[in-house]
Amino acid sequence: MSEHYSERDLQREITELETKSTTAARLFDIRRIIGGLFVVYGVIVTIAGFTASDADIDKAQGVNINLWTGLGMLALGLLFLLWLWLRPTAPPPPPVLPEEQEGPGGE
Repeated sequence: MSEHYSERDLQREITELETKSTTAARLFDIRRIIGGLFVVYGVIVTIAGFTASDADIDKAQGVNINLWTGLGMLALGLLFLLWLWLRPTAPPPPPVLPEEQEGPGGE
């Protein structure tokens, strides 16, 4: 059985697919992925810095490297997420609907 789509049905389907595509593009924006990963790893490394022993700090010549690296990663991740919040992905322009020009024959 062959399905026959009208121009209006086809345009509606295209609009729905464009909306889904835009939603997916916003969801998988690279700034969200990078920012989220840096925040998660920053929290983990910062916790490792807080629990560092004196021997670990002595190995790094007196600098708690895990703490400082974790805080830096956390700050960078938050900057990416702030950037995403301040400048979100622009929505696509609205679709231009073709003018319906039906002749006397119903075409």
